[in-house]
Amino acid sequence: MSAAPAAHRLPGRRLPAPAGVPCSAVFRSQPCPRRWPMSLSASHGSVPVYDYVVVGGGTAGSVVAARLSEDPGVSVCVLEAGPSDAGDESVLRLDRWMELLASGYDWDYPVEPQPRGNSFLRHSRGKVLGGCSSHNSCIAFWAPAEDLDEWAALGARGWGALECFPFFRRLENNDAPGDHHGRSGPVTIRTVPPADPCGRALLAACAAAGIPTTPFNTGSTVVRGANWFQINAYEDGTRASSSVAYLHPVLGRRGLDVRTGVQAKRLLLDAEGRCEGVEFLLPDARGTGAVRARREVVVCCGAIDSPKLLMLSGIGPARHLRETGVAVRVDSPGVGSRLQDHPEGLVMWEARRPMVTSSTQWWEIGVFADTEPGLDRPDLMFHYGSVPFDLNTYRRGYPTSDNAFCLTPNVTRSRSLGTVRLRTRDFRDKPMVDPRYFTHEHDVRVMLRGLRLAREIVARAPMAEWAGRELAPGPGARSDEELFAYVRETHNTVYHPAGTVRMGAAEDRDAPVDARLRVKGVRGLRVADASVMPVLTTVNPCITTMMIGERCADLIRADHR
Repeated sequence: MSAAPAAHRLPGRRLPAPAGVPCSAVFRSQPCPRRWPMSLSASHGSVPVYDYVVVGGGTAGSVVAARLSEDPGVSVCVLEAGPSDAGDESVLRLDRWMELLASGYDWDYPVEPQPRGNSFLRHSRGKVLGGCSSHNSCIAFWAPAEDLDEWAALGARGWGALECFPFFRRLENNDAPGDHHGRSGPVTIRTVPPADPCGRALLAACAAAGIPTTPFNTGSTVVRGANWFQINAYEDGTRASSSVAYLHPVLGRRGLDVRTGVQAKRLLLDAEGRCEGVEFLLPDARGTGAVRARREVVVCCGAIDSPKLLMLSGIGPARHLRETGVAVRVDSPGVGSRLQDHPEGLVMWEARRPMVTSSTQWWEIGVFADTEPGLDRPDLMFHYGSVPFDLNTYRRGYPTSDNAFCLTPNVTRSRSLGTVRLRTRDFRDKPMVDPRYFTHEHDVRVMLRGLRLAREIVARAPMAEWAGRELAPGPGARSDEELFAYVRETHNTVYHPAGTVRMGAAEDRDAPVDARLRVKGVRGLRVADASVMPVLTTVNPCITTMMIGERCADLIRADHR
């Protein structure tokens, strides 16, 4: 039987290293001696065996694989459903990130009909090596200490700020001042240069509205403040995604086998309840392959696809699995539950002056605010975009312009909880994603405050000199009823789903994984991605998801010493 075709391995091309990466860290892949037959059944024949199998080469998976494979005595296989990003400028160029929405690099999940939200909304999930760190923008935040301490208080022992902050330091090479920052980690993090004149005017207007210009990532939580973002990107505009930062420099490492174009079908559990491997669709979309793990399988498919894979494998809410025709192996009611997200509104203005024609990523400023006194974290955040964003407004008849700017308020601590469920037992079918947006009145109140605060900021000098007509929602929408009707029709997401396989105390039956990321009721299986977050971070979660990958690798190494 023949081996998997070389075209579906990571390309062996030698490419220039991004700025800040040693020239020796070329993006190069070498063949691994372990190959699977093209038509291998999971139950027949000789199945390749690795020490660890990582399912999903995304934001956390790339980190887990790179760190585990540092040990020359172990073998690691990465199974990624999407293509490689190596040498692909459409992915690597950060300023092109919006082109990836609804592209071939996107799982492009629709949401179920939303009784109080936008039923047209699509959840973009990266279908490419690096996952959403290769697909979304690259806004880089340390998680607030209060978020991490809340995780620990909810039963995720060892995940408080004191335990997690060293892992942020380990992963980063940050240009910001402060002894707490890392200077030698794989992920380049830098502060956006203040080149956009409209952005500079926005910060001045924020200050006039009582929102001071405040640095981010200082170790103290910004409850009310605005500034240029930090981003994980090199100076030449290349993403410092998890794949670029962690995997590209080590693709030739002995013992590391990165496979792309292979979609996981199910986890293989033996009669004793141990996860012994993974079955997947081969790149030819006809044959089935499998790999086995001597030690552990680590699922890193993200907050939508990790619960999907667990449920396809019989790990999830028993009643739902039976209704879908999946044999129940572990009744775990929390799998696919408590879906959290950052719902995002939009206020867009036509610009009186020409907007910038080049940018690091077109969304370069963040604004945090509190909508009630006494909060220890902001409950409202804005992203400032120097481009029009009519993705959800144009279909509803709102005007647009090629020369426009936006403020997009989002609810940072949304209380609306949703679900991810199987549509059928067929792994090829998209899951049912039901965020249940704005089913909690808290989220409605915060969003309406955000729309009004956006208008207040832009009405201040010097921003008033930039703002022409308000394109959406338009000056006629003033009352709570009018504004929420607009939100329901047009809101988006910041693409931050989390919490669907949350970690918690060993005795918490609704937490599918324990504080060491081990799936309860199954041996040899962990989950490491945003799905394990007990509560979604207040800020953009990409760097925190990388931190979860770092911690997961440490936990695994500790358990196998």
